[in-house]
Amino acid sequence: MGAAARSLPLALGLLLLGPLLRRADACSCSPVHPQQAFCNADVVIRAKVVSEKEVGSGEDVYGNPIKRIQYEIKQIKMFKGPDRDIEFIYTAPSSAICGVSLDVGGKKEYLIAGKSDGDGKMHITLCDFIVPWDTLSTTQKKSLNHRYQMGCECKITRCPMIPCYISSVDECLWMDWVTEKSINGHQAKFFACIKRNDGSCAWYRGAAPPKQEFLDIQDP
Repeated sequence: MGAAARSLPLALGLLLLGPLLRRADACSCSPVHPQQAFCNADVVIRAKVVSEKEVGSGEDVYGNPIKRIQYEIKQIKMFKGPDRDIEFIYTAPSSAICGVSLDVGGKKEYLIAGKSDGDGKMHITLCDFIVPWDTLSTTQKKSLNHRYQMGCECKITRCPMIPCYISSVDECLWMDWVTEKSINGHQAKFFACIKRNDGSCAWYRGAAPPKQEFLDIQDP
């Protein structure tokens, strides 16, 4: 068998593996409702990005330097987090490893939800909830102050296709993908999943705080 013939199966194998390898390198995230993103985050702030630079972040197990992007920010308001302003946010240098690219210059305001480490540094990835502030609905903005926190003991279950069900009374079924083919649909923009006094959870719509009658409702 000639060299060309022997190399053909290898070339075909690499061709077939290519998409799989690219997918393995890419950043993949499961969609979450804004309330889930708020509850899962250690820190949630409204901020502007002032500057960015690449910084070192130690070494990997092979001794290679680890690079991070450091964003200097101006915090406007903290909705969840430590009792001090956040000055810097860190992310990976490439979107392929879930790094986040933010506009620098201090003109655009963001809602930024992320994690904090033991040193008090804030870290973000593409899987976190990071959106321009002016794209949020009025209900979403007001829910950041208290409403989302009221439902952090609830579970929001995304419905990818019909039929779908909840398995316990403390779940809310998120239907945006089925009804609107979007994860930024009606329930994401205008609803929060609130825990009621009987321990059950239910969707609540509106910018005003839930009334006592809603909290006192019991499921049959």
